[in-house]
Amino acid sequence: MRNLIVVLGDQLNRDSAAFDDFDAAQDAVWMAEVTEESTHVWSHKARIALFLSAMRHFRDALREEGVRVHYRELSEGSLAEFLRRDIAKLKPKRTIAVEPGDYRVRESLAPLVDFLADRHFLCSLDDFREHSRERKQLRMEFFYREMRRRHGVLMDGDKPFGGQWNFDHDNRGAFGKSGPSELPAPRRFLPDATTRRVIELVEKRFPDHPGRLAHFDWPVAPGQALDALDDFIVHRLPLFGQFQDAMWTGEPWLYHSRISVALNLKLLDPRDAVRAAETADAPLAAREGFVRQILGWREYVRGVYWLKMPAYADSNELDARAPLPKFYWTGETDMTCLREAIGQTLRYGYAHHIQRLMVTGLYALLLGVEPRQVHEWYLAVYVDAVEWVELPNTIGMSQFADGGYLASKPYAATGKYISRMSNYCANCRFDPAESTGETACPFTTLYWDFLMRNEAKLKKIPRMEMQLRNLVRIAPAKKKAIAARAAELRDTA
Repeated sequence: MRNLIVVLGDQLNRDSAAFDDFDAAQDAVWMAEVTEESTHVWSHKARIALFLSAMRHFRDALREEGVRVHYRELSEGSLAEFLRRDIAKLKPKRTIAVEPGDYRVRESLAPLVDFLADRHFLCSLDDFREHSRERKQLRMEFFYREMRRRHGVLMDGDKPFGGQWNFDHDNRGAFGKSGPSELPAPRRFLPDATTRRVIELVEKRFPDHPGRLAHFDWPVAPGQALDALDDFIVHRLPLFGQFQDAMWTGEPWLYHSRISVALNLKLLDPRDAVRAAETADAPLAAREGFVRQILGWREYVRGVYWLKMPAYADSNELDARAPLPKFYWTGETDMTCLREAIGQTLRYGYAHHIQRLMVTGLYALLLGVEPRQVHEWYLAVYVDAVEWVELPNTIGMSQFADGGYLASKPYAATGKYISRMSNYCANCRFDPAESTGETACPFTTLYWDFLMRNEAKLKKIPRMEMQLRNLVRIAPAKKKAIAARAAELRDTA
């Protein structure tokens, strides 16, 4: 055998660099399902099923082309362990893989594999390192503008369409008391025979893992991924921008795309998503907001991940030490917003970015949960979680554990933010306007306690000046009551 091509579960693109010189007569593909990838964090059943089903569909498509695929179905052990055995047996002259999206996997395979650059992304890691060397402080907005210029996206010559780079101020709408309207259900992909077998396998092999599989309908093949993109562009992109930060009881999808799973397994090329949005019949603010998530934020956090790992995973600038509350695994809490966000996460393996940042992430930040525990929960419970994208979003954006490397301030807010952006508080026994007492919103109590506990560090952040000025206005007795109530919340979490 000439080349053995290693294909990992998040590398399911046939146009991968690993296939550039592929010769079916001389080369073969190696893929493996191993328990370590489902158990190094306590993975949601839907996340496990998604990876296994997508891998098996990719394997079958390759075999239909006449490609030789050495495929190991679910086995106890690790990728490196089984790859080492099979290299010894198959004796390829060279073993090739595209660089993994997980530092742990990369380190384990590095002695066995020659890595190639992953051209799925629009910014290479070398280009990002060059971008970072030129700046004392990284900011996504400047990187995003550079990417827009480089790729000519939403540009009018050297100027941005509409005369501005960022329409974020137009994309913060709430639904009001009447709730969302014109809400078409997203395209579903009901399990075929392959996926049904995987679902049975996951239920049998991982019965104690979190989550449910009754609602599994994710795209698991490239054609389905393109259909999901088309469905979003036509039916939900026009209102996505305005309402991308809004939340509503019983509505997990709203105007969001549901394509992050397809992008992160590489069933969908980000260039296709960007082009589709750029030419869509939708307001410019909606198109720009969607493009910014893919061409800007997605590429940016990947660059940060590989620039800062492995130390980045243990960042804890605010010295947060509390354990993750047990209800994050069950959804059993009196707080409606957390019950909704965690409940839908357990049902579908999904919550949109504001539910993650400003509900589950915010509560963990304010409570003072150890950032690594928060990271491991996010990596476990979301179907689109691959570490290169999940870890920086959690450690840097959500928990501010990197001290401001990724975000310019902590995303800290009282329960009033959730009340403004959703109807959750209307159905909750807690009052977001109150910070003490039995009916005080825990978010509000913990917000003021967070500012008090971290005041010395937060004073060094210019964008926190206004929030800290508000803290000064609180009477000492009230501060003492807030701290006492916050301690009770931590003790009973």
